[in-house]
Amino acid sequence: MGAKAKKALKKNMKKITASAAASSSTQLSVPQNLKPSADFLPLGGGPARKAPVTKAIESKATVLYIGRLPHGFYETEIEAFFTQFGTVKRVRVARNKKTGKSKHFGFIQFEDPEVAEIAAGAMNDYLLLEHMLQVRVIPPEDVKPNLWKGFKCQYKPVDWVQIERKQHNKERTLEEHRKMLNKVVKRDQKRRKRIEAAGIEYQCPELVGNTQPLPKKIKFSEDE
Repeated sequence: MGAKAKKALKKNMKKITASAAASSSTQLSVPQNLKPSADFLPLGGGPARKAPVTKAIESKATVLYIGRLPHGFYETEIEAFFTQFGTVKRVRVARNKKTGKSKHFGFIQFEDPEVAEIAAGAMNDYLLLEHMLQVRVIPPEDVKPNLWKGFKCQYKPVDWVQIERKQHNKERTLEEHRKMLNKVVKRDQKRRKRIEAAGIEYQCPELVGNTQPLPKKIKFSEDE
């Protein structure tokens, strides 16, 4: 191949590479007014739609429900135990109004919602004193206004034995004493009728309360 043929071949090669580069640039060029691609196409047809962007909802719940509390694990013990997770604002254990005994469930409130979430996840199904604790977060809208009513007050159970003792031994007037004896007699008559209706042969002892002298603790009225 001569020198002229080589020069002609080089010129032809340059033209081919230049044309190929121009065609590739036109194919790879991106239009400026390109619309963002859709995430999905509706099944019924129509324009493409983009999926809505969901934002993570921050939890504001700080109150926990604690169930299956063992005996002896009360307000002081709960606060001391859950302080390892964070600052505890208040604790309440549900108690019986008459006896003051625990109903084995309660509530605890933290200052930080994140701490409440961590404590609920860590302590749920936790074995404590042979009891499997049930701990869950209570949403703020489900927290009742009277939930923390009297949570600082230590409940003192009513001594019903002492109340009945005072009621039985109180000083009575003559009229009160007569009413009491009449009630005793009526109850005895009803008991006798039930025994007879059952077909039981039993001779009930006679009441001697009416013939006995009046008790010493009788409070006489000023008129008598």
